[in-house]
Amino acid sequence: MEISEVKLTESVINILIRLSKDWEAENSCHGYRANDKSDIEGNRVFLARENNNVIGYLFGNIFESENMRSVMPKGTSCFEVEELYVIPEKRSLGVGTALFKYAENAVKDEAEYIVLSTATKNWKAIFHFYLEELGMEFWSARLYRKIL
Repeated sequence: MEISEVKLTESVINILIRLSKDWEAENSCHGYRANDKSDIEGNRVFLARENNNVIGYLFGNIFESENMRSVMPKGTSCFEVEELYVIPEKRSLGVGTALFKYAENAVKDEAEYIVLSTATKNWKAIFHFYLEELGMEFWSARLYRKIL
């Protein structure tokens, strides 16, 4: 497996859009919809490849914190992971971890924190991945229940 940061070419955008359509079809996240070009532009993009096939991606961007004062001072530089996706047959094999750590290393001179939000339906697995495997801290949760 090879991980690299890539330039945002039309070819890369098309690959990300195709994979995001697969992700949407999985119906694994609340409200997830496939990307279009405007969702991807302006982000840093990291790809995981195996035998020249893209098996996962991570994209995100650097910003200065505004409304995060409960965990960091205003104006702190952060890298926000917008999306981290691994194709189903390559999950639980270290691809997501490799993408995350590669991206974290790539932005460490520009950002003090790495942050993300998730809307996954499988919260137990995602909490295990981010909290236990990657050592992230829990900050907040938004819960819902239909009123009967």
